[in-house]
Amino acid sequence: MSDRLGIVVAGSLESGVDVKLDGEVSVEDMAVGRYVTIEGQKQRFFAMITDISLGVTDQRLTLAPPDVSDPFITEVLAGTSTFGLLHVVPMLTIGGDAEDIIEGPRPVKTVPSHFSVVNLASQADVELVFGGEDEKRFYIGTPLDMETKICLDLPELVKRSNGIFGKSGTGKTFLTRLLLIGMLQKSAAVNLIFDMHNEYGWAGTSEGGRPVKALKQLFPSKVAVFTLDEESSRRRNVSTDFVVRIGYDEIEPEDMVLLRQTLNLTEPAIEAIYQLRRRFGKGWLGQALDLADSEETSELLKELSIHESTFQNLRRGMATIQRLAFIEPKSPVNAVKSIIDHLDRGMTVVLEFGRYTDSTAYILVANLLTRRIHAQYRDRMEKAMGSDTAKPTPLVITIEEAHRFLNPEVANQTIFGIIAREMRKYNVSLLVIDQRPSGIDSEVMSQMGTKITCLLDNERDIDAVLAGVSGKSALKAVLSRLDSKQQALIFGHAVPMPVVVRTREYGSAQSYKELTGGGQAGDREQAEKDIEELWD
Repeated sequence: MSDRLGIVVAGSLESGVDVKLDGEVSVEDMAVGRYVTIEGQKQRFFAMITDISLGVTDQRLTLAPPDVSDPFITEVLAGTSTFGLLHVVPMLTIGGDAEDIIEGPRPVKTVPSHFSVVNLASQADVELVFGGEDEKRFYIGTPLDMETKICLDLPELVKRSNGIFGKSGTGKTFLTRLLLIGMLQKSAAVNLIFDMHNEYGWAGTSEGGRPVKALKQLFPSKVAVFTLDEESSRRRNVSTDFVVRIGYDEIEPEDMVLLRQTLNLTEPAIEAIYQLRRRFGKGWLGQALDLADSEETSELLKELSIHESTFQNLRRGMATIQRLAFIEPKSPVNAVKSIIDHLDRGMTVVLEFGRYTDSTAYILVANLLTRRIHAQYRDRMEKAMGSDTAKPTPLVITIEEAHRFLNPEVANQTIFGIIAREMRKYNVSLLVIDQRPSGIDSEVMSQMGTKITCLLDNERDIDAVLAGVSGKSALKAVLSRLDSKQQALIFGHAVPMPVVVRTREYGSAQSYKELTGGGQAGDREQAEKDIEELWD
């Protein structure tokens, strides 16, 4: 039986209801983000505590406080002249009538009556709302002060693009690993992960610097590690499946546009790229790099209406790209084909950047590969719709530092902005990870189906994450009071209502066994062998 807290004394559907705590209930035992149930006359409500305050029956007590050195006086005043007050927001109705029982939890459309009894939510209440772990639901964490599992509906999750946010050091990487593992476990989608900091392939690090296993060690037959930097992978003892090389002829003007800020290119320089592409065709970059300072070059630039200073600005940018070791005049292998071959086999692909952690490399490669892979998925989906054949497996593309691709200045031009707005029209969606959500275009943010956000302390970032969400002010109070680590607020399509979770443990031998429990037999055997080697 749930523990009684108090009774409803006021409120509204829009702002939530006020609950006066019983005298024997300590206000200090309450916490923002915890769940309560409200026993209405006709319905039972499931609600979240969003604020806690103190109240008095006589305002003179605040002006002339009584002598509370005597415990008896404190006890007499508590619950009568002074009391605790909770502000709670009803989210769902659960099991109040036959319709609730048959259909399950439903959105709230009214408020409980005056003096309805309020109880702490029980484990059974939470399980009724969020469901148990099964072939579609993945356990992500537990509610505050409870051990009940909170599960995400993964098929619902991958229907739209999603975001993981939080300031540096709050555990975004761990949350991302858990989410990716969930998709691997339940085969909800295949993933292409642009791994800027080498955290998702073979091994990663904890906040304290301790090594932890990443996707390839836990699911060896379901994950392929690609690399831009074979030397870095070798030093880290990472066995890679493919070394990515990009040829000059693979770089198109659209791949350069996103690099305008990074390479400090002017608007005329961007126009010059298109002029050179029209003149030289696919080999425009190599031809442009070979142009010497000569009278012949000056004549060519004049013919193409490209000013000399514009070309010098562009040349400096092209030289920066040329210095990247994975850029070659002619690539011996087709990286896009290899990635799609692995995705078609149901494998998740992690592309490690090694030492190439600068913005130029990350933006160029992520944009170039995503544009081509999306084009192939679009063709396949259109063919499947036209001939009634099987559609490609849902693909989730994971990008870090998402504001670089989705800021208001470039979001309309980039493939990532297009994917976010398509809402998986072609079976492709995004998982974006960022510590500056205010830097992401507001239209893109509004299209995200589920948001998982750790602590944010910047007002603009908090407003950006919660923009357009019902009950924004209440959730803002909850978000601002999260612990700095291992806590997150989840809301959107993958959960029936907003929920604050303490994320599940990751990094111990036991956690590895639990996380690989849903994998194939070969994966479990390999994982158990790895675990024994690590912990013996």
